[in-house]
Amino acid sequence: MQGEILIVDSSNDRTPELARVAGARVLRVPKRGLGRAYMDAIPYIRGRWVLMGDADCTYDFRLLAPFVERFREGHEYVMGSRWKGSIEPGSMPRLHQYFGTPVTTWILNRLFSSKFSDIHCGMRGITRDALIRMGLQSQSWEYASEMVLKSVHMNLRTAEVPVRFLSDREGRLSHHKRAGWFSPWQAAWINLRAMFIYGSDFFVFKPGLVLAFVGLIVTLVLTFGNLTIGKVTLSINWQFLAVAVLIVGLQAVFLGGIAHVLFDYTGRRTRRWLRTFPYTRTVLVAGLLVLAGIGLGVPLAIAYGHNDLLLTSANLVQDHLAVTGLAAVVAGAQLFVFVLLLHGVVLATAPVRPTVPD
Repeated sequence: MQGEILIVDSSNDRTPELARVAGARVLRVPKRGLGRAYMDAIPYIRGRWVLMGDADCTYDFRLLAPFVERFREGHEYVMGSRWKGSIEPGSMPRLHQYFGTPVTTWILNRLFSSKFSDIHCGMRGITRDALIRMGLQSQSWEYASEMVLKSVHMNLRTAEVPVRFLSDREGRLSHHKRAGWFSPWQAAWINLRAMFIYGSDFFVFKPGLVLAFVGLIVTLVLTFGNLTIGKVTLSINWQFLAVAVLIVGLQAVFLGGIAHVLFDYTGRRTRRWLRTFPYTRTVLVAGLLVLAGIGLGVPLAIAYGHNDLLLTSANLVQDHLAVTGLAAVVAGAQLFVFVLLLHGVVLATAPVRPTVPD
């Protein structure tokens, strides 16, 4: 097996010269952030498998065999784990070792239903094809979280291998220490930001389904009048609250659907949404919802006319029917707007979406 070492360098010392003498290829780039450095290197990668890591002597690049073995088994993304390997005393600040990395790893696993043990490990491997398809965007520390969460979105075959994390050589200060006390907190925040942005399932779609379901049930139950359960009477005010919950839930579901399409690296989710909401049928359903909602409001409009155009709080059936009709009109309008955006986004992103069979 043959390989090569590609050094991405923005230093002002003799690093490039020494690396070239030792047989490495050196790519000189402006100092623009860790994530940016990895992206700059992608066009120059010639191998089938890519092993990357921080070149600060904190990772032992002689121990590459576990990565190669996982690649040979067919894995596309191989994540190093310091927790499954070893961490030398003093190599990691206590804040990172016992709070920062475990907490952010736990959060990412909850958001994306993954099982990583160390999402911030600076040593990881990925196939060149998957790296190109991943389309990394992060310029700074959050590239680590972006790679992990995109590996989940892309359904890459993933494995973890143990790595050794070494303490800094004498006379060297870690990047966080050089940047000051605020640097670790800033790194944690921008990593969390990346998780939240890509976590549409957790924050938008799934909660939206729950809200829409609860709001719909309560709205329909109160369609024909108040409902008394024990000492509690669910009046029209409860129905208005249920309609608000329903509308918020639907909006979250529809926005989650758009996010699914935007973050779809396999095409499977996009096809599923298009099968569920084909254009013509969905537009017809949206129109029927609006017409049905208007129809449910007709009895109240008639009663309003017969009452000399005065509104009363008589808790009549017409009031509840009209509230349900209002929910139907708004839901129909939301559905119409959603199907327009869904199909528009699919058309706009089609040139960059790979075709992957179901």
